[in-house]
Amino acid sequence: MATVVEELSKSVADVAARVASSVVGVGAAGSGFVTGPGQVVTNAHNLRGGEVVVTFADGRRVEGGAAGVDVDGDVAVISVDTGDAPALAWAPATPRRGDAVLALANPGGRGTRVTVGFVSALDVAFRGPGGRRVDGAIEHTAPLARGSSGGPLVDSDGRVVGVDTHRIGDGFYLALPADDALRARVDSLARGETPRRPRLGIAVAPPQVARRLRRSVGLPERDGLLVHAVEESGPADRAGIRKGDLIVSAAGAAVTSVDELASALVAADPAAPVELRVVRGADELTLAVDLGGQGTAHQGSV
Repeated sequence: MATVVEELSKSVADVAARVASSVVGVGAAGSGFVTGPGQVVTNAHNLRGGEVVVTFADGRRVEGGAAGVDVDGDVAVISVDTGDAPALAWAPATPRRGDAVLALANPGGRGTRVTVGFVSALDVAFRGPGGRRVDGAIEHTAPLARGSSGGPLVDSDGRVVGVDTHRIGDGFYLALPADDALRARVDSLARGETPRRPRLGIAVAPPQVARRLRRSVGLPERDGLLVHAVEESGPADRAGIRKGDLIVSAAGAAVTSVDELASALVAADPAAPVELRVVRGADELTLAVDLGGQGTAHQGSV
């Protein structure tokens, strides 16, 4: 009679054998996986430009190009000749806490890795490459070598439940959930429809900095986001927002964090200017910002 360990070993080996040929190396230090003919999914942070070398499990190296990149969501689709590499299937549902998962990777094309772990938490948030909050991540315990980001997290049937993206230390890792929203985004990126989230084109300081600076110059303390840089000719600049302004509300919602401001911009009517309530010195004024032009994404910017 086979032991539990032997049965587990056989199950893992079987899944790895089925999935490995679909797992690729991306560039010099990333991973990805085939989701359709000519289509590879990876993390946005694995791409350094429009072109990238994709290494397949059989050693074949092919130059591909970015079909679409979502920097804020940290996901990208590469258009490349996938040859005979089969597409991985998406899992029909999000895994539960305690479910066993396998993490596969091909770090920079240096060979396929497979590890086993368990889902430890759901709906975890982290910061994407552009500083935006990414919600809904799957936390799991399958160890990942450096260069594994972009590889698939699969269930016991070899179906994709997530895209590994972020190491959080202490043996825990995060994966973007392969839910309906991610699949729709992958389809959109594959068509070249790179998303453009609304941006003001400013860099801001947190409320505690704003309170300290206002107190130091004898002004009443207010909660809000202190503007410490304005992109030239960006939406905020055109609306008259200045360095030193304190943004206290956007589209009628009070804002005390970058996440609240970003959420207010996303929820606002894209066809109409967004009203920002701004404190400038001792004065309070309302400015209408046309988001038709987009600011450049930088860490800590909106």
